[in-house]
Amino acid sequence: MGKGRLKPEFLERTEAFADRCLAVAEQLLADGRIARVVEQLAASGCSVGANVAEANEAMSVKDFRKCLSIACKELMETRYWLGLFVRRGWVTGARLEPLLVELEEIKRVIGSILTRTQPARG
Repeated sequence: MGKGRLKPEFLERTEAFADRCLAVAEQLLADGRIARVVEQLAASGCSVGANVAEANEAMSVKDFRKCLSIACKELMETRYWLGLFVRRGWVTGARLEPLLVELEEIKRVIGSILTRTQPARG
């Protein structure tokens, strides 16, 4: 595998984010919550890291940006599911607050990278 485009620390951070989303999903499943809905969180939370990993090995700037854009969309979907679980009373907001803070921080990093890699206009 060649040298990637992203810092290893950021890749590890998105992997840890996926692990944390899975931990929430596993607990909700153990609590007997609706599997189909909980699986949405597992899928979107893990997709963030998968798309960041794919961006890291992208063959072009266009592909790099596409993968990071998808990761950003997956973050927003993850935020949606986490909010739903809080609204339903399946998990407390306090329990999810650190995960939501991390979600927003990862989103800011991706947004910054996307801004820096915008193609020149004109």
